[in-house]
Amino acid sequence: MTQKARIILCDDHPIVLAGLRNLMASETNFEIVGTASNGIAALKLICELRPDLAIIDISMPELNGIALARRLSNEAPSVKIMVLTLHEDRAFLKQALDAGVRGYLLKRSAAENLIQAARSVLTGGLYVDPAIVDLVFVNNSRRHRRPTGSLSIPELTDRETEVLRLTALGHTTKETARRIDVGVKSIETYKARGMEKLGLKTRAELVRYAATQGWLSEI
Repeated sequence: MTQKARIILCDDHPIVLAGLRNLMASETNFEIVGTASNGIAALKLICELRPDLAIIDISMPELNGIALARRLSNEAPSVKIMVLTLHEDRAFLKQALDAGVRGYLLKRSAAENLIQAARSVLTGGLYVDPAIVDLVFVNNSRRHRRPTGSLSIPELTDRETEVLRLTALGHTTKETARRIDVGVKSIETYKARGMEKLGLKTRAELVRYAATQGWLSEI
């Protein structure tokens, strides 16, 4: 028997919470183990119950979703975080990714995409709402490449591309090594070399670059 994924829902609007619960009810492998209506209550509940996934609204009272995600990355790092939001602009998505969020879903897309997004995050992937991924990332690719005298795209080997793609999707070095059947040291080398070629310093920068290349659509 497959173990159900334990999920906590956090939103300050009772109607939204009820709607999310109803959407989740269609997925037999999900179990809602708790709900919270403000950021402080959400932090306490998530740290206490340690669910597999917490779906949180960005605009919550007492502690907003971004600040909550930052706290959880330190206090409950095993919990995967997905934010549900009205915000469609670059700044909020960047802050969310930098805070360790693994899924960014627009409230207007929840009815169609919530289950898919939750599955992607639970299986170790990264989910960015399809409605905004192009809008958010299309103008950012150049600024995340190392400055050179040429505007050409850096040449990555097939192996470097695959390692960076899997890293952007959230796979660990060991998981990536198992997937492509090479040693951990080799994975670290491919990753370092690829990041250097692209002029990327952090995982958040890699995720943004990955979105411009269409890598995240392969989740």
